[in-house]
Amino acid sequence: MNELDPIEGNWYLDLDSGQKFEVLVVDDVSGGIEIQYFDGNIDQIDLDAWAELNLEPIEEPEDWTAPLDDVEPDDIPYSEMGLEEGEEEWEQGDFPAKGDGDSFHEEKE
Repeated sequence: MNELDPIEGNWYLDLDSGQKFEVLVVDDVSGGIEIQYFDGNIDQIDLDAWAELNLEPIEEPEDWTAPLDDVEPDDIPYSEMGLEEGEEEWEQGDFPAKGDGDSFHEEKE
């Protein structure tokens, strides 16, 4: 039995299953907790089930966007994209130049 409170935005590791998940919503009225596993699956559990989990709080995983299919660049903090705050795009030299033999610049028929 764990004594951790579910906190929205916090990540936890279920020590029994080895799954990492984030608490998305804690509904105090219904007693429901909506969680999203690292693989993207969303589940809802109640406070009684939460209390029975063998949990450990963890840091947000490095690649927290992995399970998200529709992440837009504007949704990701600048530091995650290799940009400094205030920069709106990468410099010209950050992309392969035409003729570098990359598939990005191949002509399509």
